[in-house]
Amino acid sequence: MRAALDEARSALATGDVPIGAVVVDGAGRVLGAGRNVREADADPTGHAEVVALRAAARARGEWRLGGCTLVVTLEPCTMCAGAAVLSRVDRVVFGAYDDKAGAVGSLWDVVRDRRLNHRPEVVAGVMAGEARDLLADFFAAQRGDGRD
Repeated sequence: MRAALDEARSALATGDVPIGAVVVDGAGRVLGAGRNVREADADPTGHAEVVALRAAARARGEWRLGGCTLVVTLEPCTMCAGAAVLSRVDRVVFGAYDDKAGAVGSLWDVVRDRRLNHRPEVVAGVMAGEARDLLADFFAAQRGDGRD
């Protein structure tokens, strides 16, 4: 999660929402890393999870990421939860819950839907406070309410 948080912090330089993700293999090696790049790339699909999954697939030379874990600072949205399922990651680990758009238990639970052919294990709340604070500080600065 520390590597994902580092990725999230790097998103601040481009004005993107500070969300970071990494994909690690069974040995703990980072195969792919990503941060939100929607603003930087003018790309609506530029979510940290999608960027990290694409990088991991390139590194592995295939789209199937079995044996891997997707680690992300914020609970994935429906698009990213779907990408996790489609990439066949074994596990999704996330920090803060997203009560407004979360699709791994908050609003929806895409990754554990029994109708799907693949259901990754979920580990929630890892370093949630740090991830939540990073986002809260970012949005407070956007609103100009002086939270430091």
